[in-house]
Amino acid sequence: MRIRITHETVYHYSEPARSAIQLLRLTPRGSDCQTVLSWNIDMDGDGRLMRREDWYGNIVHSLSVSGPVSQITLHVAGEIETTDTAGIVRGAVERFPEIFYLRDTPLTRADAAIREFAELTAGRFTDPLDQAHALLNAIPERLRFDTQATNATTTGADAFAAGHGVCQDFTHVFVSAARSLKIPARYVSGYLHKPGEVEQEAGHAWAEAWLPDLGWVSFDPANAVSATEHYVRLAIGLDYLDAAPVRGSYYGITREALDVRLRIESARQSQA
Repeated sequence: MRIRITHETVYHYSEPARSAIQLLRLTPRGSDCQTVLSWNIDMDGDGRLMRREDWYGNIVHSLSVSGPVSQITLHVAGEIETTDTAGIVRGAVERFPEIFYLRDTPLTRADAAIREFAELTAGRFTDPLDQAHALLNAIPERLRFDTQATNATTTGADAFAAGHGVCQDFTHVFVSAARSLKIPARYVSGYLHKPGEVEQEAGHAWAEAWLPDLGWVSFDPANAVSATEHYVRLAIGLDYLDAAPVRGSYYGITREALDVRLRIESARQSQA
């Protein structure tokens, strides 16, 4: 299907900042799952926007703005042609062997509770595919979706103990549990087209697990499905911090607030 995305992020500073720096992983790459038909990223105001690749092969833009800075507005717009590949990821840029994605990070380190959950949920299976699907189905039964419960620094273990979180937390738990079963797993950031829900509050996150004979396969524990043609893949990493669509900092005695306007719609729908 053809998906049209417009994504605007506005940063407001209570007092003008002396400078601001942002790292933007907001540009998708092509693969067997998706073809980038058009894509543009821009900003309002004076600043430098430089494109590069990070060590995962993600496309990254570095945005730097010299102060005084009262507001920064980022504009992203484009169209993607997506294909349902039954969740199997092929044709993507791969910089590391799959065993690299067995590495723990502070956000994805499995504690005793997650290890026990993984073993009780999936330990009875010998096929990693069956184990991954068991985790996929069990995590939504243990975690309640709650946008107010966690933040960007919440670990998977803390979200699991609390029993609630957002897609980022569901993904961290899946990645933690999969790695505890010796299944390489990684974090994916992107967009999810939701029929009938054009206006959205944020992007989406899900996981990919490496399985023998299949390679990388996507699993969305927040929705208990593998990725379909409704998913647009932006970036990968060991955890949220590696794949976050926007990360940055500012200099000065001020407070930062942001507004997000996100529209995700089928191209046919947007032309109607």
